[in-house]
Amino acid sequence: MNVDLSGLSDNQSLSKQQVISLLNELEEKYQIQEEKYQAQIDYLKEQNRLLRNELFGRSSEKSVRENRDQLSLFTAAPVDQAPADADTEERQITVASHSRKKRGRKPLPDHLPRVDIIHDLTEAEKMCDCGHQMSRIGQEQCEKLDYIPAKIQVLRHIRYKYACKHCQGVESDGPTVRIAPAPIQLIPKSNTTAGLLAHILTCKFADALPLYRQQKIFARLGLDLSRSTMANWAIEVSTRCRALIDLLAEQIRGGPLINVDETTLQVLKEPGRRNTSKSYMWIYRGGEPEKPALVYQYAPSRSGQVAEKFIGDYRGYVQSDAFAGYNRLEHKPYIRLLGCWAHARRKFVEVIKAKKKIRSNRKNPRGLADEAITFIEKLYRIEKQAREQQLSFEQIGSLRQKEALPILERFKQWLAEKAPIVPPKSLLGKAIAYSLDNWQRLIVYVEDGRLKPDNNAAENAIRPFVMGRKNWLFAGHPRGAEASATFFSLIESAKANALEPYAYLRYLFVNLPLAESKRDYHLLLPQNINPEEICLA
Repeated sequence: MNVDLSGLSDNQSLSKQQVISLLNELEEKYQIQEEKYQAQIDYLKEQNRLLRNELFGRSSEKSVRENRDQLSLFTAAPVDQAPADADTEERQITVASHSRKKRGRKPLPDHLPRVDIIHDLTEAEKMCDCGHQMSRIGQEQCEKLDYIPAKIQVLRHIRYKYACKHCQGVESDGPTVRIAPAPIQLIPKSNTTAGLLAHILTCKFADALPLYRQQKIFARLGLDLSRSTMANWAIEVSTRCRALIDLLAEQIRGGPLINVDETTLQVLKEPGRRNTSKSYMWIYRGGEPEKPALVYQYAPSRSGQVAEKFIGDYRGYVQSDAFAGYNRLEHKPYIRLLGCWAHARRKFVEVIKAKKKIRSNRKNPRGLADEAITFIEKLYRIEKQAREQQLSFEQIGSLRQKEALPILERFKQWLAEKAPIVPPKSLLGKAIAYSLDNWQRLIVYVEDGRLKPDNNAAENAIRPFVMGRKNWLFAGHPRGAEASATFFSLIESAKANALEPYAYLRYLFVNLPLAESKRDYHLLLPQNINPEEICLA
């Protein structure tokens, strides 16, 4: 370290003081710089551990507090113990003094058809060693599951023609030949049926099976059906379902709450855009709480204008994450924005995952992130209590006002106390800042029992699309993206209303060509269909 001593005077004692002062000043500067570098190093290490956890760690955010470092005494089964079947369940047996659980195989569903296969002895084996005929005294029975591969059949529509051989009528009197009318088809002049269309679309949009894999499956069954043909069918059918999507959107805007979320989507052949550009699939969930409706919307942009245009003049609550694009909804009259406690909790969970070492909670607690999660878990215990007691919406609102509000007040005070002492760029600092910045939206849910503390309804709805995207990767054309949005809307709305997707689509495609009025289309919505009705269709 070079120190400039040219400014020292001839006074010996004063020179020493100046040297000491210079050395102290330099030491202080180096210490500050070292602390700065160390903070940066800690931040980068924290980010590295978080990224490694996202790549190789478990994705679950479930909190495990009890005995984190203690291995279970029962993690390994005894060597001489045979493993139980995967389809076993625990049945509870009640006796006079106590109850205990007994493992056993689940019974096979009653609605499955049964085929009896008789196993009997030969006539010679029925003779006893004493020389007399043995009598049947009972039977033993066991059930096995069997699978019958899919079968493709051709439906031949035969239309009989009739003519009058007596009068040999003329054209002015009417047609000389009469023929039975052809059935109305969803896709005119096509050789597909409602059942085949429902199967193809269910496989792709409910089971995430791309069209090229379905093509191979059909080939093994002896049918040459190209994926381009199936894609054209899907686009054609989606245009005929447009009226249903509009009705679902009306139902969403007619409910007390709209859940909104979005995710990325790559779409090829978009006008004026590169194939590598990011587009987005938006999800809106709302309507009556007992009969929810879901609408997916393809859009080239993530701008908040997309959600603003869809919502229109809606009056009610809108719940989303903290994406800045939703801020423009805050200025619309009669709209209250809700935050998401699941996102707030996730920020603190990331802090725990980024820890270098997970320590025992008794001697060395994890720290501030664990304390924050404890506050949030108390809020969710109240929600669990409401579900278990099957409270009404009014009772849920009263319960939140009584028990949740004090917890929220203490949590906000805790956040305000910790914010100044935590580095703002650290994961913990960002987690605290996220909660404080969105606090006014996070506490809105206590106002109404119909509201939820998180946006999980929208996130769960968008998960099937994300799983499908991992398989088919992109949409080949904007029309394909719009068709995907249509079928995801119908299928997920059907699932939300306890309808089996294939059964619903088959019922829909059979009756959709017959719909003429708005009322007819309204009756075809998943909310207005009895599950037993479509099972018999």
